[in-house]
Amino acid sequence: MSRTARSSAKKDAAQSIETTKPAHGDNVVDMEARTGADSHMSLRLWLRLLATTNLVQAELRRRLRDEFETTLPRFDLMAQLERHPEGLKMSEISRRLMVTGGNVTGITDQLEKEGFVAREADPNDRRAFSVRLTPAGRIAFDKMARAHEQWVVELLGGLGRDEKSKMYQRLGKLKTHLVENAQR
Repeated sequence: MSRTARSSAKKDAAQSIETTKPAHGDNVVDMEARTGADSHMSLRLWLRLLATTNLVQAELRRRLRDEFETTLPRFDLMAQLERHPEGLKMSEISRRLMVTGGNVTGITDQLEKEGFVAREADPNDRRAFSVRLTPAGRIAFDKMARAHEQWVVELLGGLGRDEKSKMYQRLGKLKTHLVENAQR
């Protein structure tokens, strides 16, 4: 997909968030419904996945901001460090979060100032640092992670257990197809 097409899709998804919120009982118009009945079902499915993801992500961002005065990128960085108590190199964090090194540095700087992470020089590479959660960071992240899990359970509460299981399996099949057919 071209950069222009991705940009357009993101813009449409952002507009979808606005149009899916009913105003005083108005009908909800989903972005994928606007493509028309004759549109290819794959396109409509992709737009529905994108719109749904954006809605969930927007709500998680809002709740993290309101409840913990933090951002989703900060939460994601701390989640990576929680999974690796030995710490991770900045380049590895950047790769795992799929963001630039500059983004990771900025977030790490903030978390370090707040006492949630610590940087340690890599004994094998003087140019590299390893970042790990501090004890205060672990406590703060644990509170956020428990709340985050409950929020996700609540947000997906409109689906029954069997529906979630089937959707999980089908999305797994799609993911496998995408990975196997990705440009090499």
